[in-house]
Amino acid sequence: MTNILIVDDDIHILNLVRIHLSEQGYQVFQAKDGMEALEILHKQTCHLAVVDVMMPFIDGFTLTKEIRSRYHIPVILLTAKNQIEDKEQGFEAGTDDYLVKPFEPKELSFRIRALLRRYDKQPEDTVLRIGNTVINKKSYEVTIENRTILLPLKEFELLYFLMANPLQVFKRDHLIEQIWGFDYEGDERTVDVHIKRLRERLLTYTNDFQIKTVRGVGYSLEAKRE
Repeated sequence: MTNILIVDDDIHILNLVRIHLSEQGYQVFQAKDGMEALEILHKQTCHLAVVDVMMPFIDGFTLTKEIRSRYHIPVILLTAKNQIEDKEQGFEAGTDDYLVKPFEPKELSFRIRALLRRYDKQPEDTVLRIGNTVINKKSYEVTIENRTILLPLKEFELLYFLMANPLQVFKRDHLIEQIWGFDYEGDERTVDVHIKRLRERLLTYTNDFQIKTVRGVGYSLEAKRE
């Protein structure tokens, strides 16, 4: 059975989502705040988390970062705000998707199924190498010589996609569709933010490749020439 963790300080939201998802055949675990959510994740295997942004003790953005650093599961953020800054902060924290309150439980079910399918389809043993840089999609690790780097999930997926398709130029909207999904409603600035962070993280570790900006088009990864 697929286990879903729901984290929200609104008991009415918890009950609504629990009833709906239970009817869909999911096992639902409930937490009223981020601390309780981390306790559940420590004891119980969960396959996806639905996290409210505004909560006591630990807000949804911080909780998402904690989940992303410890567990390889998709996260959906629930927010009462519909501003691009909040969406950007959510994706930077590592969320895979978001829903704005009030929402239809049926739409939440659609998004849960889509994310679980994406995670199930990910290759189990695919390893790519450029120079001394190795990226392993089974362990979600980037190894450069003897150093192992753990990237936020979206940055990892973006780097993996570009490394799997070197020298190809990809438009921002194409990268959005590949990494965030066709139903992503944010703007293309998200790609720029993640590329910038990737460059900053990797700059001190390797010059095996460059992620180049192709002005007016998008991005391309190019290996270092010997």
